[in-house]
Amino acid sequence: MSNLLRIDASPRTSGSYSRDLGDYFEDLWRRQNPAGRVTRRDLAAQPVIHVAQSTVVGFYTPADQMTAELRDATAISDRLIAELQSADTLLLTTPIYNFTVPSGLKAWIDQVVRIGHTFSYDGQSFSGLVKADRAYVICAYGVGGYLDDGPSASVDFLKPYLSVLLHFLGISDVRFVGVEATATDAQTVAAGMLKARAGIDALLAH
Repeated sequence: MSNLLRIDASPRTSGSYSRDLGDYFEDLWRRQNPAGRVTRRDLAAQPVIHVAQSTVVGFYTPADQMTAELRDATAISDRLIAELQSADTLLLTTPIYNFTVPSGLKAWIDQVVRIGHTFSYDGQSFSGLVKADRAYVICAYGVGGYLDDGPSASVDFLKPYLSVLLHFLGISDVRFVGVEATATDAQTVAAGMLKARAGIDALLAH
């Protein structure tokens, strides 16, 4: 049975273009995987706390030395990592905020990127431990010029950051779909969404 983990990062729970495309993706994925399971993590409805001193200490404390306080501090990380490790496909939907990821998504990332759980280090090199073999990332940009090597592509730190991160965690196949100019006129937005949906069709056709 296929398992999809969907992470929605937009703070907007309505009127979000990345979420809308995520719904389109999920519907198509469900039709292709009728026996599959979808786990959804909404970072707006269920904000993930940022790591704290006790969280970091817990990350680097051996299991047999964990105190009750440290177990509490790392409990959310344990849950999020369990969700991630149960999936064979990851779907991330996110807008770009100030050239990179929203803070809610960064909080999730900081909780799941954890030594001995999602990556390892032998003193010389890193290895990813995430079991999912594929990730799809749906990105929404308020203005144009980010996609197709446009004039704003050089300041798009969202896509390259997530690409490096997901590969670091061991996900070998990372694919992106984007929609841009979502803060412009309705006709431009509609055309962009139509193009993005076609992109999703093409990705899932493979």
